[in-house]
Amino acid sequence: MNVRFITYLRCMKRFKKEGSEGQEPTKAELAVLQVLWQHGPSTVRQVHDALNEGREAAQYTTTLKLMQLMTEKGMLSRDESSMKHVYSAVLEEKGTKGQLLNRFVDTLYHGSVGNMMVALLGNEKTSEKDLQQLRDLLDKMEKKKSS
Repeated sequence: MNVRFITYLRCMKRFKKEGSEGQEPTKAELAVLQVLWQHGPSTVRQVHDALNEGREAAQYTTTLKLMQLMTEKGMLSRDESSMKHVYSAVLEEKGTKGQLLNRFVDTLYHGSVGNMMVALLGNEKTSEKDLQQLRDLLDKMEKKKSS
């Protein structure tokens, strides 16, 4: 069983049970959301299989409980109109990722996107393709400012 996955489930009690507004998903919840964002509405079995692809498998019941808790928190919705319950993400991908990115930048780089970019570009994983995409983005931003 995936020990990290179990640890995140145990830590979920710390998180507020308010609506989805402003609520940040845990790492385990984010993994479920990623599957639903990529594949669309899915059953627990489909999400479970996608999460465990190429990894040491967590128990099906662990995935089920996580998705039930996410539904209670307002992160997922459940369609019970057929025998198989189908879950959908309530949290939008772009907004959730933006919120997580903002918190990351605030926490690790004191709110400076520039410092984060310098750190990212200074590592060995930056490809020529990445650099070209950044040049294109900067050019596009410059054109908008001068318009």
